[in-house]
Amino acid sequence: MNTSPAVPHKHQPPAAPVDGVGQEVGGSSETGYAAKHTPSAASQGSLNTDKLEEVKKLFTAHLENKGLRKTGERYAILEEIYARSGHFDVEELYAGMKERGLQVSRATVYNTLDLLVEQGLVSKHQFGRNLAQYEKSYGYRQHDHVICTECHKVVEFCDPRIHGIQTMVGELLNFHILHHSLNLYGICGDCRAQAAARSSATPA
Repeated sequence: MNTSPAVPHKHQPPAAPVDGVGQEVGGSSETGYAAKHTPSAASQGSLNTDKLEEVKKLFTAHLENKGLRKTGERYAILEEIYARSGHFDVEELYAGMKERGLQVSRATVYNTLDLLVEQGLVSKHQFGRNLAQYEKSYGYRQHDHVICTECHKVVEFCDPRIHGIQTMVGELLNFHILHHSLNLYGICGDCRAQAAARSSATPA
C-alpha cells in the first residue's frame, strides 16, 4: 500500500484548450435560446472541451430517459459548471450566468443542478453549513476535504491510504464500495494567525 503523505491542494482540473469556449450547446433549437455560451470570466481557461462533450452526451441520455426537454438553458448551465474550478454555490453559479447576459432563472439553475447531482455529474456538499456547495465530478479523481470552521475555506486533498482503507473495509464487510465522503473540520493557519494577532494587540 502506498504510504506517501497526503498533499493538500486546491482543485485544479486538467489543462484544456480554450478554443471550445462559446461552442454550440445541445438542444438550443428546441427553445430558441442563445446557442452560444461563453463561461463567466472567473472560470474561463479551465474548460476541458473533450470532457465536456462526454458529459453533454451523458446528460442528454439522462434527460431522454426521464422524458425531459433538452433545453439550451440546461446545457449552458452544464457548460458553466464544467468551466469552473473548485466549489460553488447556487448564487455564484447564477451570478456567473447573469454576467454573461444569459437569462436563466434560479429555478432552472436549481432544477438542473438536481438533475446533474442525480446523475453523478455534479457532487453536492454541505460542509457543516446550510448553504450547499457543488463541484463537477465526472472524470475527476476521488478526493476529500478540509474545511475551516471560521472562514469556511475548503481545501481538497488526496491520500492513497484512504483508498486502501476503503478497499480493506469493503473486503472485510463484504461490501462493494462505490464511493466515500470524508470532511475534516478545523481552523486554518490564516485564521489562527489573525486570532493570534488580535490577541497580542489586546492590552493585558
